[in-house]
Amino acid sequence: MTDAAVLKSVSFRYANGDAGALDHLDLTIKRGECVLLCGRSGCGKTTATRLLNGLIPHYYEGELEGSVTFFGRSVGDTAIEDLAGIVGSVFQNPRSQFFCVDTTAEIAFGCENMSLPESEIRRRVDKAAADIKIRDLLNRSIFDLSGGEKQKIACAGVAAMLPELIVLDEPTSNLDPDAITGLRDIIGRWKAQGKTIVIAEHRLGWLSGICGRVLFMEDGRISKEFTGDEFFSLDTGKLNEMGLRALRTSNNYLESRSGLARIKAFDGSDSITLEGFVYSYGKQKALDIPMLELPEGAVIAVIGHNGAGKSTFTKCLCGLQKRFKGRVTIGGRSYRPKEMIRLSYMVMQDVNHQLFAETVTEEVMLGAADAEERKATDILEKLNILEYRDRHPMSLSGGQKQRVAIASALLAGKKILVFDEPTSGLDYRSMERTAELLRTLDADVTVLIVTHDMELIDRCCTHILHIEEGKI
Repeated sequence: MTDAAVLKSVSFRYANGDAGALDHLDLTIKRGECVLLCGRSGCGKTTATRLLNGLIPHYYEGELEGSVTFFGRSVGDTAIEDLAGIVGSVFQNPRSQFFCVDTTAEIAFGCENMSLPESEIRRRVDKAAADIKIRDLLNRSIFDLSGGEKQKIACAGVAAMLPELIVLDEPTSNLDPDAITGLRDIIGRWKAQGKTIVIAEHRLGWLSGICGRVLFMEDGRISKEFTGDEFFSLDTGKLNEMGLRALRTSNNYLESRSGLARIKAFDGSDSITLEGFVYSYGKQKALDIPMLELPEGAVIAVIGHNGAGKSTFTKCLCGLQKRFKGRVTIGGRSYRPKEMIRLSYMVMQDVNHQLFAETVTEEVMLGAADAEERKATDILEKLNILEYRDRHPMSLSGGQKQRVAIASALLAGKKILVFDEPTSGLDYRSMERTAELLRTLDADVTVLIVTHDMELIDRCCTHILHIEEGKI
């Protein structure tokens, strides 16, 4: 039987830099396997997935050596549109693969591009929705969905094309524990159908019992290989030594007694007062917080399920939400939303939207005084990206871009810093460095971190703000 994918002595270097480059990678994936690719940020995981779904060489430019075949077909000799029925992809951010504004059309989109008859498309859409249990999400606006719901739509769109190989790149980076459980169920169904599945991931524990083979990558090569049982029996110390996250963390920080013991109760002194934090998207109320006091100078984890209103809350706080009329009081002075834009800095979930400069150094110095250059060098070194200071930010890996955006925020000199999932795409050591920097900020800087990352909360947060259905 022909193997699902075979990479022989594959080397690849991106045209705009060497982040995530591959170096004589050899990899064979058998039909029906479920394989995990793991390793530190920038080790080549994402580049490997782009080879496996045909985006290299058909989309990403660079120097490619060696051979890549899918089910006996050379990827270089196969047009990317002809790969649609062979390989499907689920990306870290599902929004980056959406083309339609409603859910049903989005699920059908890939099938339409395969020129399938309308009756067959309808049958496949219906079956994919039934298999993934998302009939209630059909005929909905993409923009009204939570992160977990968007990920399910992305999975349904892939499933409808009936690919033989499915590639997922950091699929849980922005998902809450319930959404991760839903994704695990979907992958379990694909396994039962005999699909070949490759997953590149930093959050590892949820894949126990799913992946039968684990490949650890370093410097563009596979340096270690484990069976699923071997890998998921490794202790936390060994995983951290490899630069990997712990397998087992609490799914709900509010139930973690050891965690809560390190969280301070807020006594109301030195507070930032929020008034009128009420906001609606059309007829749907997304935020309903008439009054709230936050501890000034704290590092606050903002937690809650996908769609709970966390991002809307932080956008309102930073003055970024249109038509928002609330106000914030700091040190006895009241500020309107337009004024809050000058006092705050937000690092978004998708940092590609806020990288503008030609080099990393220029990027982190945007808005900072010249005198801060030494501090910028120190922060880049602590985040382990100093070696990339002369590189274009967009040439870096996802985790490295995230760290550049974090460095920019730390140098912005603002009173309030907001990070929306700052450790998505970060390995264990990068997460630790980020947590350390956030712990050591000046006492007059207040930090809010929207996150599902329990390890990050454990290492740097002093308080927790729990939001559900737009309320505290």
